[in-house]
Amino acid sequence: MTDTNAINGIISAQHNQPHQVLGLHADDSGYLTLNAFVPKAQAVAVYAKNTKKVIAKLNKIDDAGFFSKKLRRKNSFDYQLEITVDGKTSRVEDPFAFAPTLGELDLHLLREGNHLHPYNILGAHLKTVNGVKGVSFALWAPNAKRVSVVGEFNNWDGRCHPMTNQDFSGYWSLFIPQLKAGELYKFEILRSDGNLQPLKADPYGLQAQFRPETASIVNAEKHYKWQDKAWLKVREARNSRHAPISIYEVHLGSWQRDENNHYLNYRELADQLIPYTLEMGFTHIQLMPVSEFPYDGSWGYQPVGLFAPSSRFGDADDFKYFVDQCHQANLGVLIDWVPGHFPIDQHGLAQFDGTHLYEHADPRQGFHPDWNTLIYNYGRTEVANFLRASALHWLDRFHVDGIRVDAVASMLYLDYSRKEGEWIPNEHGGRENLEAVAFLQRFNEELYREYPGTFSVAEESTSWPGVSKPTDAGGLGFGYKWNMGWMNDTLEYIKREPIHRKHHHNEISFGLVYAFDENFILPISHDEVVHGKGSMIERMPGDAWQQFANLRAYYGFMWSHPGKKLLFMGCEYGQGPEWNYEKALEWHQLDIHWHAQVQQLVKDLNRVYQATPALYQHDCEHQGFAWLDHENAEQSVYSFIRFGQHGEAPVVVVCNFSDQVYHNFTVGVPEQGHYQELLNTDAQIYGGSNQGNFGGATSKDKPMDNQAQSIDITVPPLATLIFKLES
Repeated sequence: MTDTNAINGIISAQHNQPHQVLGLHADDSGYLTLNAFVPKAQAVAVYAKNTKKVIAKLNKIDDAGFFSKKLRRKNSFDYQLEITVDGKTSRVEDPFAFAPTLGELDLHLLREGNHLHPYNILGAHLKTVNGVKGVSFALWAPNAKRVSVVGEFNNWDGRCHPMTNQDFSGYWSLFIPQLKAGELYKFEILRSDGNLQPLKADPYGLQAQFRPETASIVNAEKHYKWQDKAWLKVREARNSRHAPISIYEVHLGSWQRDENNHYLNYRELADQLIPYTLEMGFTHIQLMPVSEFPYDGSWGYQPVGLFAPSSRFGDADDFKYFVDQCHQANLGVLIDWVPGHFPIDQHGLAQFDGTHLYEHADPRQGFHPDWNTLIYNYGRTEVANFLRASALHWLDRFHVDGIRVDAVASMLYLDYSRKEGEWIPNEHGGRENLEAVAFLQRFNEELYREYPGTFSVAEESTSWPGVSKPTDAGGLGFGYKWNMGWMNDTLEYIKREPIHRKHHHNEISFGLVYAFDENFILPISHDEVVHGKGSMIERMPGDAWQQFANLRAYYGFMWSHPGKKLLFMGCEYGQGPEWNYEKALEWHQLDIHWHAQVQQLVKDLNRVYQATPALYQHDCEHQGFAWLDHENAEQSVYSFIRFGQHGEAPVVVVCNFSDQVYHNFTVGVPEQGHYQELLNTDAQIYGGSNQGNFGGATSKDKPMDNQAQSIDITVPPLATLIFKLES
């Protein structure tokens, strides 16, 4: 006879080892007893699969639905339950005829925090056990008293499918036979104090409902047939520091929409976004967060489902198709990843099992006042493992080429956006978050070891040393870092009236003091064209002609400056209004010639950049750059040389941020010969005044700018000129 306390534990939904009670169990005499808990059932019988006969009717021990029967058998056998509810009889598999699903090695690695692919075992996965198809569920909730899988299949009743706390490890599992892909589910968690948590979505869920609904969905995990082998063979070279990298940053929900202002799905985006990005000449697409998130206004930066592509645009296979099509078009794909914070939504990770499981308990460590979000506990091995896996699974499952890590500074500093007394120093009394540092270092080590050819990017806005240095040299191990200082200084400069720029000359040149301290990307990102900052064109001073000329000159400077490039969508044609995530870009503005001409300039900048090794081969090394003149404040003119690897022709760049034309302007050049004008942002095709040097310029033996040779040129107003020595 089964222990009364165990029966009561099952009936009251408080038992944490239901496999020890339900299903077949041998008593001291060796005979088998079958226990089943089926609320609302009038009768339950056991059906033997081998004889295809009902061999016994179970006794109803409790009106709540607990049935039991001692069988005249000592050997286990395959069976089903024949259940009668409201006069209707059906035959079903018993979940408790199947053992808990987590293996000993998996549990060991999970406890250590060393599991590289926890998303393959935690969460919900289609599985066949003993010839029976179903879904395997597994969850980490170490402080829960009881965990159940609930869904439409059991009327969201937590009594029906309680999970087993395997080896009392805090990892719960259950195989539910006969469930199929597409089933909605959540986890019902009973806290240690006996109270229920709000129903929780699956932290490892691979698919989620479209907001405002919040359930997880059993994903089919289809075997997608990738067609990107050719890309994978070359992507290491395409992602190298010595390769041209020009990134188009995109918010999928507002790049383009249909005629009803509805989202395009991943496949429609593949058909439209990829050809456009190729036409514009970008080498990579960077997607603002695509992992599932509840609130549109967060743009994805407050994610709940770190393993699920957002249902706004389709399912996992649709996203794989998008990435695959990018690769077949020779476009790299980066995604934004947000390990810095997570939202307080009840169905998410906040107080997941009734305790501060994923976040720090003390709000001085665990709460972001800026965003009203929670901060992960990076020092907890299981949390760090969860986060690292959430990034690497996009490289594994979805073949993405790079991870851009959001808000790294907020992770690194314990006093980030906090006043005195609002933060807790580290063990040495400092402000550095040592646990976050160790987490980021290990993340980068795993990324580069497990997925060679991919790369990571840090959005880090401070002067933290060695962000893109190897971890064995004390760095954080990122491949690249956003150059936020360059972005802030140069945008501050370019918004000034030309007459005032001579008083702020170093705002353009100062970035070269530290330009090679890190592997930099020059970012004009979404953050620069939102929240009242205005669009890029709105930042420019002067009348309409001057605004567009300033923007063109700035882009010319950006593309010729050391560092890889990143430009947010809409900026490539100088969209007028600042970005609005609730609607598509203002594509109709391309009917206005000034916007179309800026777009043409960006196309040509990308073309020249990729065709000119001196403009990219040493983007991250000091030997790729030399000033000619950075002190000509009176005329607001800068000139410099870009060098490629040995044997590549050097490039001379002249930037005029005044509104004056300078004729017979002498510029030093590094070698004797004829210098072709590769690009002039003042050219007529870009909407400029068409001043320039369309036949190029031949050097003469006149020393200038510490060079033995020089050229005399016309320098147009508000323009950037790029010259290349002809071979």
